[in-house]
Amino acid sequence: MDYKNTLNLPRTAFPMKADLPKKEPEILEFWRKKDIYRLIRQKSSGKPKYVLHDGPPYANGDIHIGHALNKTLKDIVIKYKNMCGYDSPYVPGWDCHGLPVEHQLFKELKINKYQISQLEFRKKAYTYALKYVTIQKEQFKRLGVFGDWENPYLTLNADYEEGIVASFSNLVKQGYIYRGLKPVNWCFNCETALAEAEVEYEDHTSPSIYVKFKIEPNKDFLKDSYFVIWTTTPWTLLGNVAVAAHPELKYAYIKTEQGNLIIASDLLETVLAHINLNRHELIKEIQGRDLDGLTYGHPFGIRKGRLILADYVSKEEGTGLVHIAPGHGAEDYLAGIKYNLDIIMPVDNKGNFDETTGEFAGLNVYDANKTILEKLRNLGALLFSGQLQHSYPHCWRCKKPVIFRATEQWFLRIDERELRRRILAAIDKEIEFIPSSGKERISSMVELRPDWCLSRQRYWGVPIPAVVCDNCRKEILDVKVIDNFIKLVAREGSDCWFIHPIEDFIPEGFKCPNCKNAGFSKGLDILDVWFDSGVSHQAVLKKRQELGGVPCALYLEGSDQHRGWFQASLIPGICIDGKPPFKAVLTHGFVVDGEGRKMSKSLGNVISPQDIIKDFGADVLRLWVAASDYNEDIRISPEILKRLSESYRKIRNTIRFILSNLYDFNPDRDKVSKTGLRKIDKWIALKVKGLLDDVTNAYENFCFYKAYKSIYDFCNVDLSMYYLDMIKGRLYTYAPGSPERRAAQWVIYETLNILLRVIAPLMSFTAEEAWQYMPKGQANNAVESVHLLDWPKPKDSDIQNFLSIGGDKDLDYFLDLISVIPDVAKALEEKRGAGLIGSSFDAEINLLTNSEIRYKYLESLKDELPEVFKVSCVNVVFKDVFDSSVVPASSCPDIAIEVVKAGGSKCARCWNYSTSVGSDKAHPLICHKCLSVIKGEVE
Repeated sequence: MDYKNTLNLPRTAFPMKADLPKKEPEILEFWRKKDIYRLIRQKSSGKPKYVLHDGPPYANGDIHIGHALNKTLKDIVIKYKNMCGYDSPYVPGWDCHGLPVEHQLFKELKINKYQISQLEFRKKAYTYALKYVTIQKEQFKRLGVFGDWENPYLTLNADYEEGIVASFSNLVKQGYIYRGLKPVNWCFNCETALAEAEVEYEDHTSPSIYVKFKIEPNKDFLKDSYFVIWTTTPWTLLGNVAVAAHPELKYAYIKTEQGNLIIASDLLETVLAHINLNRHELIKEIQGRDLDGLTYGHPFGIRKGRLILADYVSKEEGTGLVHIAPGHGAEDYLAGIKYNLDIIMPVDNKGNFDETTGEFAGLNVYDANKTILEKLRNLGALLFSGQLQHSYPHCWRCKKPVIFRATEQWFLRIDERELRRRILAAIDKEIEFIPSSGKERISSMVELRPDWCLSRQRYWGVPIPAVVCDNCRKEILDVKVIDNFIKLVAREGSDCWFIHPIEDFIPEGFKCPNCKNAGFSKGLDILDVWFDSGVSHQAVLKKRQELGGVPCALYLEGSDQHRGWFQASLIPGICIDGKPPFKAVLTHGFVVDGEGRKMSKSLGNVISPQDIIKDFGADVLRLWVAASDYNEDIRISPEILKRLSESYRKIRNTIRFILSNLYDFNPDRDKVSKTGLRKIDKWIALKVKGLLDDVTNAYENFCFYKAYKSIYDFCNVDLSMYYLDMIKGRLYTYAPGSPERRAAQWVIYETLNILLRVIAPLMSFTAEEAWQYMPKGQANNAVESVHLLDWPKPKDSDIQNFLSIGGDKDLDYFLDLISVIPDVAKALEEKRGAGLIGSSFDAEINLLTNSEIRYKYLESLKDELPEVFKVSCVNVVFKDVFDSSVVPASSCPDIAIEVVKAGGSKCARCWNYSTSVGSDKAHPLICHKCLSVIKGEVE
């Protein structure tokens, strides 16, 4: 007889090979047809709100790996919160205006902004942005991200633009907005001002020069006396009007062959080494404050300058004397205001010197450096010329270095109405930062940030509704003009500014407040794109009923958003509502390659999410996100993905094994009483409870890598290495409907019921696929998707009924026994190596103990112990003193292990050795246990 046919061998249609790139699109289609997101929303209706507000990516290309990381983290949070009984909608958004879109479109069109009208370009930009919204939407959905994809928020929609302008109007009415001449970051390639959030710091090589400025004749100084300054921007010397000294520093006045020089005493040695002056004579030492008011001549003879005092002058680098050009630096500008200095700014929008600079006119500022150095050298004013590698601001879009340039712009006054103090107080008291270091980081940024430059000299964005007086050229922001603009924007979108005549915006009788003229033209500046996304709490959170207003629960973005979207949202939030728009901020690091290097096309180390999905599937990508500690920069490489693919395979195989042993299990029919359970069943229930506690705690604290590790260890060790391997005998060889087999099935069913729920936020596709193969029972028969299940809570009756079996008082003794398993395995391996046994079922184990309590406990479990140790027989022996031949258990000194060859013969059906094999003539090859099963089936 072929006894194989009498076994309950595993069978399931759940495939061993995941084939995720092929299977996942089928699951996506299932979710679409069933409209799972809508069903989640229905299920969550009326429950407490938990809103994660989406920071909008730019609609200007395919998604990159950073997008995949960010969107997956958000999806994990939202799926978990929905399962936990919250109403947690997800409304995705896109940032559709601004330089990121404009720059990319100009590249595609192969033209510049002078070759196309603003209105024509805006129409093309609208179409371009919507094209990439559609592309990115499908790419995000392919990641398994749930959301209201048919109703996202787009910053180019008229209703959103109305929210932008209404927020701006509110700030104007409160007095936060002003027009001023200030140095701002200026990209002459893109021809626009940039905010701090639009500047990226990269390595750059600049000139490093020492220049001497001749002091005007003065009774306290010898003839041919000079201030020595250091600069890395020679081109700014054309805007020089002053030199700054620190009032508390001491300055050496020295006689040299290059004249009589003044240099900070602390820096003298370094400077002299650079300029190759080995011989000098100290004339005297001067306190910085005593230099105040001295005048000098510009090296080019173009103007006189004066010495001023400034506390920010450093004694760590340079000469201790700083050249001041108020048109080209923030600190210089403030010094210029304090001392009423001229603000000279001879550079045009394209970064070229204007006609006021004479021989330098038409030269680009960087090209002019060489000419300026040559002139300084010819005039004998250049003491040293070298190069310096340093971190320097670059434009975030074109990647070119930027300059500081004083221009008239619209600003938000950060200290109006104590705004800065109120923002800092909200950061300190009202917002949770995850990780906590984020609080200090954003606080330091807010403490030092300048006024917000809101205007941009570009085409694609929401216009600033300022009007320009045709007579005095003053730009005016008037609330009535803005309110008229808002009405038209609500109906037509912001293009109305370029389509309608100015008369449609100006109220009747409106006159210039400066000169009383009545003729006006429209301003051409647009709003900073960061203002667009920064008021999303006004345009989205407050407008969409399902989102519940402000503050929302969470903003979750990359750590660069401390100076970007978080600040851009906080500032108008505090101005308009008097409170932050979010309760908590979670930040993650950046994605780097396997060696920790930044990804770049030049290095050839860019990995796209599309390629990962094509090769491995989205669930492996999601597992990479879950397995990463996002508090640091996150590494990715083909090797890392292969390792995670292997981890995925182990989790999947664990799920498949359980499913394959539930083919004849009915949860309603086959429930078992707790008295029919073995200790090993109770042990795994205890481990499941531990898993649930650990994973829930990890999700609650956004430590998804800890959740992943707990899940992986549970599947790989507790289930695969221990429990599932131990119960194979019960599952395969016991009678199909026997209480012992049904008990094992009930335990793995309830285990899988919990396991699929806790992996659902992480491995969304695989959890769904497995759920469709799961025997449902009456309780879950109507649940169409794993994502419609509740998070397993110990208070739930079914969950409680299962988890409570792990609460036996004497289970501590059993945990000791589990800890002995590695010692048993080692002893078996030694006997296998000696040729005594092959399979572990060839062995019989003597468990020796010198503890009476332990002996009684082990004796009571004697029949269960062979299953625990996967051997044919276990004998429990009390022995006061252990012989040297036995192996003591490393974790339990009162237990020792002895391995001997099992007695009897090997059963052809269950493979255990037994003396009962051969006792039945009809079935001489099987043991009495298997015989009773066979006879039961025959009958």
